[in-house]
Amino acid sequence: MLLIVTPLVVSSESTERNSNDNIKKHLSSFNAWAPREHAHQWIVYPENMGTHLSIDEVALSQGELYTIVTNKKFKGKKGSLVAIVAGTKADKVIEHIRKIDSKKRSCVKEITLDMANSMKLISKRCFPKATQVTDRFHVQKLALEALQEIRIKHRWEAMDFENQLILQAKRENQTYIPELLANGDSVKQLLARSRYVLYKSREKWTENQNERAQLLFGLYPDIKTAYYLSQQLRGIYNNNNDKHIAMTKLAHWYRNVEESGFKNFNILLNTITFNYRSILNYFDNRSTNASAESFNAKIKAFRSQFRGVRKIDFFLFRLSNLFA
Repeated sequence: MLLIVTPLVVSSESTERNSNDNIKKHLSSFNAWAPREHAHQWIVYPENMGTHLSIDEVALSQGELYTIVTNKKFKGKKGSLVAIVAGTKADKVIEHIRKIDSKKRSCVKEITLDMANSMKLISKRCFPKATQVTDRFHVQKLALEALQEIRIKHRWEAMDFENQLILQAKRENQTYIPELLANGDSVKQLLARSRYVLYKSREKWTENQNERAQLLFGLYPDIKTAYYLSQQLRGIYNNNNDKHIAMTKLAHWYRNVEESGFKNFNILLNTITFNYRSILNYFDNRSTNASAESFNAKIKAFRSQFRGVRKIDFFLFRLSNLFA
Protein backbone atom coordinates (compact mmCIF):
# COMPACT_ATOMS: atom_id res chain seq x y z
CA MET A 1 0.00 0.00 0.00
CA LEU A 2 1.39 3.34 -1.09
CA LEU A 3 1.21 5.98 1.59
CA ILE A 4 1.00 9.50 0.18
CA VAL A 5 1.96 12.26 2.54
CA THR A 6 0.72 15.70 1.58
CA PRO A 7 3.21 18.35 2.66
CA LEU A 8 1.95 21.26 4.70
CA VAL A 9 2.18 24.34 2.53
CA VAL A 10 2.59 27.62 4.36
CA SER A 11 2.47 30.82 2.33
CA SER A 12 5.35 33.27 2.63
CA GLU A 13 2.84 35.92 3.67
CA SER A 14 1.54 33.72 6.48
CA THR A 15 5.10 32.90 7.58
CA GLU A 16 6.04 36.57 7.60
CA ARG A 17 2.89 37.46 9.56
CA ASN A 18 3.59 34.75 12.15
CA SER A 19 7.19 35.89 12.34
CA ASN A 20 6.12 39.44 13.07
CA ASP A 21 3.69 38.21 15.72
CA ASN A 22 6.48 36.24 17.36
CA ILE A 23 8.73 39.27 17.28
CA LYS A 24 6.01 41.26 19.01
CA LYS A 25 5.35 38.68 21.70
CA HIS A 26 8.74 37.15 22.37
CA LEU A 27 11.55 39.25 20.97
CA SER A 28 10.60 42.69 22.20
CA SER A 29 8.93 44.60 25.00
CA PHE A 30 6.24 45.86 22.64
CA ASN A 31 3.36 44.65 24.80
CA ALA A 32 4.71 46.59 27.78
CA TRP A 33 5.55 49.72 25.76
CA ALA A 34 3.93 52.68 27.55
CA PRO A 35 2.79 54.69 24.46
CA ARG A 36 1.35 51.61 22.74
CA GLU A 37 -2.31 52.53 23.19
CA HIS A 38 -1.97 55.97 21.57
CA ALA A 39 1.14 55.49 19.42
CA HIS A 40 -0.85 55.49 16.18
CA GLN A 41 -2.02 59.02 17.08
CA TRP A 42 0.86 60.58 18.97
CA ILE A 43 4.15 59.96 20.78
CA VAL A 44 6.23 62.58 22.57
CA TYR A 45 9.68 62.32 24.15
CA PRO A 46 10.18 65.40 26.35
CA GLU A 47 13.62 64.15 27.41
CA ASN A 48 14.82 64.65 23.81
CA MET A 49 13.97 68.34 23.68
CA GLY A 50 16.74 70.73 22.68
CA THR A 51 17.34 74.37 21.74
CA HIS A 52 17.43 73.79 17.96
CA LEU A 53 14.66 71.71 16.37
CA SER A 54 13.32 70.74 12.96
CA ILE A 55 9.70 70.07 12.04
CA ASP A 56 8.67 68.22 8.91
CA GLU A 57 6.16 65.76 7.53
CA VAL A 58 6.73 62.19 6.33
CA ALA A 59 4.53 59.47 4.84
CA LEU A 60 4.60 56.31 6.96
CA SER A 61 1.82 54.02 5.74
CA GLN A 62 -0.15 54.09 2.48
CA GLY A 63 0.62 57.76 2.00
CA GLU A 64 -0.65 58.75 5.45
CA LEU A 65 1.29 61.79 6.66
CA TYR A 66 2.79 62.23 10.12
CA THR A 67 4.29 65.40 11.59
CA ILE A 68 7.71 64.78 13.10
CA VAL A 69 9.73 67.04 15.40
CA THR A 70 13.43 66.23 15.76
CA ASN A 71 16.37 67.55 17.76
CA LYS A 72 19.16 68.72 15.43
CA LYS A 73 21.84 68.02 18.02
CA PHE A 74 21.64 64.26 17.41
CA LYS A 75 21.79 64.51 13.60
CA GLY A 76 19.17 61.87 12.84
CA LYS A 77 20.54 59.33 15.32
CA LYS A 78 19.51 58.07 18.77
CA GLY A 79 17.88 60.89 20.74
CA SER A 80 16.63 62.71 17.63
CA LEU A 81 12.93 61.99 17.96
CA VAL A 82 11.01 64.58 20.00
CA ALA A 83 7.47 64.00 18.75
CA ILE A 84 5.56 62.17 16.06
CA VAL A 85 1.88 63.00 15.50
CA ALA A 86 -0.59 61.57 13.01
CA GLY A 87 -1.58 64.05 10.30
CA THR A 88 -0.57 67.63 9.60
CA LYS A 89 -3.68 69.40 10.88
CA ALA A 90 -2.36 72.20 13.06
CA ASP A 91 -4.80 72.04 15.98
CA LYS A 92 -4.31 68.28 16.51
CA VAL A 93 -0.53 68.48 16.25
CA ILE A 94 -0.44 71.46 18.64
CA GLU A 95 -2.63 69.61 21.15
CA HIS A 96 -0.23 66.68 21.36
CA ILE A 97 3.06 68.57 21.26
CA ARG A 98 1.76 70.72 24.11
CA LYS A 99 1.82 67.59 26.26
CA ILE A 100 5.50 68.49 26.64
CA ASP A 101 6.03 70.86 29.56
CA SER A 102 5.82 74.53 28.55
CA LYS A 103 9.15 75.32 30.27
CA LYS A 104 10.93 72.85 28.02
CA ARG A 105 9.16 74.17 24.94
CA SER A 106 10.08 77.73 25.88
CA CYS A 107 13.76 76.80 25.80
CA VAL A 108 13.68 76.23 22.05
CA LYS A 109 15.68 79.00 20.38
CA GLU A 110 15.29 78.06 16.73
CA ILE A 111 13.13 75.79 14.61
CA THR A 112 13.65 75.02 10.92
CA LEU A 113 10.65 74.27 8.76
CA ASP A 114 9.22 74.38 5.27
CA MET A 115 6.78 77.05 4.09
CA ALA A 116 3.52 75.27 4.90
CA ASN A 117 1.18 77.49 6.92
CA SER A 118 0.33 74.59 9.23
CA MET A 119 4.00 74.12 10.15
CA LYS A 120 4.40 77.83 10.85
CA LEU A 121 1.33 77.86 13.09
CA ILE A 122 2.44 74.72 14.96
CA SER A 123 5.88 76.23 15.53
CA LYS A 124 4.47 79.54 16.73
CA ARG A 125 2.00 77.99 19.18
CA CYS A 126 4.23 75.22 20.54
CA PHE A 127 7.59 77.01 20.57
CA PRO A 128 6.68 80.69 21.06
CA LYS A 129 10.22 81.91 21.77
CA ALA A 130 11.84 80.11 18.84
CA THR A 131 13.05 81.91 15.73
CA GLN A 132 11.51 80.34 12.64
CA VAL A 133 13.91 79.54 9.79
CA THR A 134 12.64 78.63 6.33
CA ASP A 135 14.66 75.74 4.96
CA ARG A 136 16.76 77.03 2.06
CA PHE A 137 16.34 73.88 -0.01
CA HIS A 138 12.57 74.33 -0.19
CA VAL A 139 13.10 77.84 -1.59
CA GLN A 140 15.69 76.64 -4.11
CA LYS A 141 13.41 73.77 -5.11
CA LEU A 142 10.74 76.25 -6.20
CA ALA A 143 13.26 78.02 -8.44
CA LEU A 144 14.35 74.71 -10.00
CA GLU A 145 10.74 73.66 -10.55
CA ALA A 146 10.01 76.96 -12.32
CA LEU A 147 13.05 76.37 -14.55
CA GLN A 148 11.98 72.82 -15.36
CA GLU A 149 8.48 73.99 -16.25
CA ILE A 150 9.97 76.18 -18.99
CA ARG A 151 12.00 73.24 -20.32
CA ILE A 152 8.96 70.94 -20.25
CA LYS A 153 6.85 73.50 -22.13
CA HIS A 154 9.43 73.61 -24.93
CA ARG A 155 9.67 69.82 -24.92
CA TRP A 156 5.93 69.42 -25.48
CA GLU A 157 6.11 71.94 -28.32
CA ALA A 158 9.05 70.05 -29.88
CA MET A 159 7.17 66.74 -29.60
CA ASP A 160 4.09 68.24 -31.20
CA PHE A 161 6.15 69.74 -34.02
CA GLU A 162 7.93 66.43 -34.65
CA ASN A 163 4.61 64.55 -34.70
CA GLN A 164 3.34 66.93 -37.37
CA LEU A 165 6.45 66.29 -39.46
CA ILE A 166 6.00 62.51 -39.07
CA LEU A 167 2.36 62.75 -40.25
CA GLN A 168 3.37 64.91 -43.17
CA ALA A 169 6.07 62.39 -44.15
CA LYS A 170 3.51 59.56 -44.03
CA ARG A 171 1.11 61.47 -46.26
CA GLU A 172 3.93 61.86 -48.78
CA ASN A 173 4.96 58.19 -48.46
CA GLN A 174 8.31 59.18 -47.04
CA THR A 175 10.32 58.09 -43.99
CA TYR A 176 10.74 60.81 -41.42
CA ILE A 177 14.36 61.36 -40.42
CA PRO A 178 14.83 63.85 -37.55
CA GLU A 179 17.44 66.54 -37.87
CA LEU A 180 20.28 65.93 -35.46
CA LEU A 181 22.29 68.54 -33.59
CA ALA A 182 26.08 68.64 -33.25
CA ASN A 183 26.06 66.22 -30.29
CA GLY A 184 23.81 63.69 -32.01
CA ASP A 185 20.58 64.66 -30.21
CA SER A 186 17.39 65.66 -31.92
CA VAL A 187 15.75 68.78 -30.49
CA LYS A 188 13.22 66.60 -28.66
CA GLN A 189 16.01 64.47 -27.20
CA LEU A 190 18.02 67.53 -26.24
CA LEU A 191 15.13 68.89 -24.19
CA ALA A 192 14.51 65.53 -22.52
CA ARG A 193 18.17 64.84 -21.74
CA SER A 194 18.83 68.31 -20.34
CA ARG A 195 16.73 67.72 -17.24
CA TYR A 196 19.59 66.75 -14.94
CA VAL A 197 21.95 69.25 -16.54
CA LEU A 198 19.72 72.08 -15.30
CA TYR A 199 19.79 70.79 -11.73
CA LYS A 200 23.58 71.03 -11.56
CA SER A 201 25.87 74.04 -11.29
CA ARG A 202 28.14 74.71 -14.28
CA GLU A 203 31.33 73.61 -12.56
CA LYS A 204 29.80 70.15 -12.01
CA TRP A 205 28.89 69.55 -15.64
CA THR A 206 30.72 66.81 -17.51
CA GLU A 207 32.10 67.57 -20.98
CA ASN A 208 29.02 66.05 -22.63
CA GLN A 209 26.67 67.93 -20.32
CA ASN A 210 28.45 71.19 -21.04
CA GLU A 211 28.04 70.63 -24.79
CA ARG A 212 24.37 69.78 -24.33
CA ALA A 213 23.82 72.89 -22.20
CA GLN A 214 25.41 75.19 -24.79
CA LEU A 215 23.20 73.75 -27.53
CA LEU A 216 20.13 74.09 -25.31
CA PHE A 217 20.90 77.69 -24.35
CA GLY A 218 21.58 78.61 -27.99
CA LEU A 219 18.18 77.31 -29.09
CA TYR A 220 16.24 78.48 -26.01
CA PRO A 221 17.53 81.75 -24.50
CA ASP A 222 14.67 81.80 -22.00
CA ILE A 223 15.91 78.50 -20.49
CA LYS A 224 19.38 80.03 -20.24
CA THR A 225 18.04 83.10 -18.42
CA ALA A 226 15.93 80.98 -16.05
CA TYR A 227 18.90 78.70 -15.36
CA TYR A 228 21.14 81.61 -14.36
CA LEU A 229 18.40 83.06 -12.16
CA SER A 230 18.14 79.75 -10.28
CA GLN A 231 21.93 79.62 -9.96
CA GLN A 232 22.08 83.20 -8.68
CA LEU A 233 19.66 82.25 -5.91
CA ARG A 234 21.87 79.28 -5.02
CA GLY A 235 24.88 81.60 -4.98
CA ILE A 236 23.18 83.98 -2.54
CA TYR A 237 22.66 81.09 -0.14
CA ASN A 238 26.13 79.61 -0.65
CA ASN A 239 28.26 82.75 -0.53
CA ASN A 240 26.75 85.01 2.12
CA ASN A 241 27.02 84.85 5.89
CA ASP A 242 25.94 88.40 6.58
CA LYS A 243 22.17 88.74 6.84
CA HIS A 244 22.09 92.37 5.66
CA ILE A 245 24.23 91.68 2.60
CA ALA A 246 22.08 88.67 1.79
CA MET A 247 18.96 90.82 2.11
CA THR A 248 20.34 93.34 -0.40
CA LYS A 249 21.37 90.64 -2.87
CA LEU A 250 18.04 88.87 -2.52
CA ALA A 251 16.25 92.16 -3.28
CA HIS A 252 18.35 92.62 -6.46
CA TRP A 253 17.67 89.03 -7.48
CA TYR A 254 13.94 89.55 -6.87
CA ARG A 255 13.99 92.56 -9.21
CA ASN A 256 15.86 90.58 -11.89
CA VAL A 257 13.19 87.88 -11.76
CA GLU A 258 10.43 90.49 -12.10
CA GLU A 259 12.18 92.03 -15.11
CA SER A 260 12.55 88.60 -16.76
CA GLY A 261 8.77 88.37 -17.05
CA PHE A 262 8.72 84.64 -16.29
CA LYS A 263 5.27 83.77 -14.98
CA ASN A 264 6.67 80.41 -13.84
CA PHE A 265 8.61 82.25 -11.14
CA ASN A 266 5.53 84.01 -9.70
CA ILE A 267 4.95 81.32 -7.07
CA LEU A 268 8.55 81.70 -5.93
CA LEU A 269 8.29 85.49 -5.75
CA ASN A 270 5.09 85.27 -3.71
CA THR A 271 6.74 82.72 -1.42
CA ILE A 272 9.66 85.04 -0.78
CA THR A 273 7.30 87.94 -0.12
CA PHE A 274 5.26 85.97 2.41
CA ASN A 275 8.27 84.35 4.12
CA TYR A 276 10.86 87.10 3.84
CA ARG A 277 11.83 87.24 7.52
CA SER A 278 12.13 83.49 8.05
CA ILE A 279 14.06 83.12 4.78
CA LEU A 280 16.56 85.74 5.91
CA ASN A 281 16.82 84.08 9.35
CA TYR A 282 18.76 81.32 7.60
CA PHE A 283 21.78 83.63 7.37
CA ASP A 284 22.03 83.97 11.17
CA ASN A 285 23.19 80.39 11.75
CA ARG A 286 22.86 78.84 8.27
CA SER A 287 20.41 76.32 9.70
CA THR A 288 18.68 73.86 7.36
CA ASN A 289 16.30 70.93 7.64
CA ALA A 290 19.07 68.58 6.51
CA SER A 291 18.93 66.59 9.76
CA ALA A 292 15.15 66.20 9.42
CA GLU A 293 15.47 65.14 5.78
CA SER A 294 18.15 62.64 6.82
CA PHE A 295 15.85 61.32 9.52
CA ASN A 296 13.00 61.02 7.02
CA ALA A 297 15.26 59.13 4.61
CA LYS A 298 16.12 56.66 7.37
CA ILE A 299 12.43 56.16 8.08
CA LYS A 300 11.77 55.43 4.41
CA ALA A 301 14.68 52.98 4.29
CA PHE A 302 13.44 51.33 7.48
CA ARG A 303 9.96 51.10 5.97
CA SER A 304 11.32 49.54 2.76
CA GLN A 305 13.30 47.00 4.77
CA PHE A 306 10.03 45.67 6.18
CA ARG A 307 8.22 45.94 2.84
CA GLY A 308 5.89 48.64 4.03
CA VAL A 309 4.05 49.28 7.27
CA ARG A 310 1.42 46.70 8.21
CA LYS A 311 1.17 47.48 11.92
CA ILE A 312 1.70 51.18 12.48
CA ASP A 313 1.98 50.90 16.27
CA PHE A 314 4.66 48.21 16.04
CA PHE A 315 6.52 50.16 13.34
CA LEU A 316 6.56 53.23 15.59
CA PHE A 317 7.75 51.09 18.48
CA ARG A 318 10.73 49.91 16.43
CA LEU A 319 11.32 53.47 15.23
CA SER A 320 11.31 54.78 18.79
CA ASN A 321 13.81 52.16 19.90
CA LEU A 322 16.19 53.38 17.22
CA PHE A 323 15.74 57.15 17.36
CA ALA A 324 14.13 58.15 20.68
